[in-house]
Amino acid sequence: MRAPASNLSVNADRLWDTIFETARFGGTPRGGVRRLALSEEDRQVRDWFRAACEQAGLTVTVDTLGNMFAVRPGKDMSRLPFGIGSHLDTQPTGGKFDGVLGTLAALEVVRTLNDAGIETEAPLCIVNWTNEEGSRFAPAMMGSAGYVADLPVADILARTDAEGVSVGAALDAIGYRGPAEVGAQKLAGFLELHIEQGPILEAEGRPIGVVEHGQGIIWYDGRITGFESHAGSTPMRLRKDALAALSEIVLAIEALALAHAPNAVGTVGEAVIARPSRNVIPGEIAFSAEFRTPDAGILDALDAGLQAKVQEIAARRPVEIRLDTIWRKAPTHFDPAVAGAVAQAADKLGLKHRPMVSGAGHDSFHMATVMPAAMIFVPCKDGVSHNELEDATKADCAAGANVLLHAVLALAGDGGNGFGQ
Repeated sequence: MRAPASNLSVNADRLWDTIFETARFGGTPRGGVRRLALSEEDRQVRDWFRAACEQAGLTVTVDTLGNMFAVRPGKDMSRLPFGIGSHLDTQPTGGKFDGVLGTLAALEVVRTLNDAGIETEAPLCIVNWTNEEGSRFAPAMMGSAGYVADLPVADILARTDAEGVSVGAALDAIGYRGPAEVGAQKLAGFLELHIEQGPILEAEGRPIGVVEHGQGIIWYDGRITGFESHAGSTPMRLRKDALAALSEIVLAIEALALAHAPNAVGTVGEAVIARPSRNVIPGEIAFSAEFRTPDAGILDALDAGLQAKVQEIAARRPVEIRLDTIWRKAPTHFDPAVAGAVAQAADKLGLKHRPMVSGAGHDSFHMATVMPAAMIFVPCKDGVSHNELEDATKADCAAGANVLLHAVLALAGDGGNGFGQ
């Protein structure tokens, strides 16, 4: 007998088991996951995901960028599918939940609907986006950026990693340069479940965050060229020290972010000295930098402030500083109807929730530029993410999956809201 949709609940044990099952692909001794985009480990988890989706009765297609789309039919196949999912790639020292939870919870939603014999009005589509993390290939969220035409597909395929391997070559190496045209699989909307990657929900004892906005982001690649010379015999006033110049840039980024606190953050995440030696003044350094803020005006001010400071440092030192903006994403404002469905689902399930701004970037940011989209957050232990110690509880993962389930039933169910029409 078909279970009433109002009483429907995911299988928490099954969801938890799949999280740990996929964690073996790239698992690390400390309990984390190293599964870089388009690596052999990524191929393994993709193969697992494809098989699991097909076993659940879904039709899987793969586009030119390796984005995977698994469609479950609905009663009305004239309607566009409603999209749910996230990503399966990780950071070099990643955890078991970042991205993975959203993709596997989407699979659990479909499995739960299958078990209950429930067919939604509109089709559903589970998505695994390529290279969300951006740790091997820059920029992050590459697959979804191509999907919404924020970046040209040819440009994405030509991007290379630190070893000079292109995205196109990496896709071919693992067999995931699919035949489908990027963007061919149309969606009515998109909803993504994710761990918070911050401490707010855990601190407040709330299992659900209703994400209404996302921060704008600027990524920079920089290079400082000074002059290598002897550390003991070169007078201080005659030095062209690339590392000293970078130190000023780091402090300038910190000062600019603090000037707009609490609505801005800034970081220098990478710095590599060319040909380092303990008794040589650094002559060349490559570095990366970023700003994030939910305010478009502040994003402009941060960028202008850094560009001016870089020019001033270069003239005074003197060194040559090149600062290239490699990615810029405006602040995201999610769709009120999709976010509202999340809040209503949490209320229906008796789960405490709060509105949130996402500090991290997600594929949903791109989706929100072309379709109704939103996100669901669940707590992670101590707010830690992008770390092998990343952790979440079975209960919170299940709570998030249940909110996803009931929001999807509302958004793709009886057709009263127009999604997929």
